Amino acid sequence: MNTTLIVILALAVGTYAFRLVGPVLHGRVTVPPRVQELASTGAVVLLVALLATGALTESGGFAGWARPAGVLVGAALAWRRAPFAVVVLGAATTTAVLRVVGVG
Repeated sequence: MNTTLIVILALAVGTYAFRLVGPVLHGRVTVPPRVQELASTGAVVLLVALLATGALTESGGFAGWARPAGVLVGAALAWRRAPFAVVVLGAATTTAVLRVVGVG
């Protein structure tokens, strides 16, 4: 059997097992509030790290100032609770205008 296929099947079984554990253990296991708080904080930290690497790097180097500026504008609009379409268009427009001007 192909190694790639074995890895894909293992990941599929693992994913299904994780999805199955929640309903099966619901009500049987009590998670302490501190663990819930740490898990919530950990999820936020992972999302911020993903945002930072996506916004600041490209091909192993700095992506330029246009992309982080667009992300910053999008974050500000989201913080102000603008509609999703406005957030996306604002971020894209900011990045595009800065690139056309030559900021990079």
